[in-house]
Amino acid sequence: MLSQKLIKSEVSKDNASVDGVNPAPKRRRRTVFSDALNKGPSFDDFVSGKAADFNIDPIEAARVDPKARIPSWLRVPIPKGESFHNLKKDVRELKLATVCEEAKCPNIGECWGGKKSEATATIMLLGDTCTRGCRFCSVKTNRKPAAPDPMEPENTAEAISRWGLGYVVLTTVDRDDLIDGGSNHLAETVRRIKQKAPQILVEVLSGDFRGDLEMVKILASSGLDVYAHNVETVEALTPHVRDRRATFRQSLAVLNTAKETNPDLITKTSIMLGLGETDEQIMDALKELRAINCDVVTFGQYMRPTRRHMKVAEYVKPEKFDYWKQVALDMGFLYCASGPLVRSSYKAGEAFIENVLRKRGNNQVNTDSIQSHTVTTNI
Repeated sequence: MLSQKLIKSEVSKDNASVDGVNPAPKRRRRTVFSDALNKGPSFDDFVSGKAADFNIDPIEAARVDPKARIPSWLRVPIPKGESFHNLKKDVRELKLATVCEEAKCPNIGECWGGKKSEATATIMLLGDTCTRGCRFCSVKTNRKPAAPDPMEPENTAEAISRWGLGYVVLTTVDRDDLIDGGSNHLAETVRRIKQKAPQILVEVLSGDFRGDLEMVKILASSGLDVYAHNVETVEALTPHVRDRRATFRQSLAVLNTAKETNPDLITKTSIMLGLGETDEQIMDALKELRAINCDVVTFGQYMRPTRRHMKVAEYVKPEKFDYWKQVALDMGFLYCASGPLVRSSYKAGEAFIENVLRKRGNNQVNTDSIQSHTVTTNI
């Protein structure tokens, strides 16, 4: 009898659920971590007694307006047009990865949307996965990315020579997993390009090779025309913005070594604004760069690529970018591209550098003979 009652009881419960008498069990609320957790000390800080000495993230502390929306001068049209889609098709067929897409560059519509001969595409070699995890960058990260393609230097040189370009930019993700950081791979790519098309001017935007300056010398001696390496931000904010393996002093050493190895090289770097930096800190950074004879600097607005990345502290107004451009030129920089949407390989800077290099070769000023089209190939 007891077993029959239990069976009836279970049946009645099942029927009640089917008839909708008993409501379905509530689903557990999803756990969401808010940015507030990043503002204060962790549990370990309290246990160790360090909570009293806790310093708030300077980027968060510098935020001007927590609810600030993207201003009108930073809004760009959705990429479209025949040229944009054709260039995208070319990149896919060549199996090349572009910084334009990986880093979610806001200029992709402008750079890819014009005439193909005037387009600027930034292509990454050595893969599309970085071994570091900077707080501002959306490029994929992994401790052990796929091994480099040994045919990549030859294939890249062949593709670039076919495109009939006048100027290319080669850049790279950081490859700390490689003994040489990828230096020899980059240098070989430059040499192959120069062999197939000696007239092409080559800029390389490199990493810091873990501070191994011998690797910097290898790349600086490869035949490239412009050696670029980005300090990204002012020294005080570097530990909060870049991966812990990158330092401001290490980046200065890279640029300085490149110039000392080949004094004819044009050296170039880039600084993001909108991270809470002060005018004094920016001025100090510019002085440090001029002290090592860095030739070109660019300024651009930091844009948060995804919600997983650090927030923008401030949307810097266009007039401020104009101010820093004039300051840089007055300090002796050969050129300064500065604006909210400017990025390290922005085409305006490349057009100027191309002009400078051509004039060096011809020993005369002849701007009419300068090819205006550039395609940046970022390794």
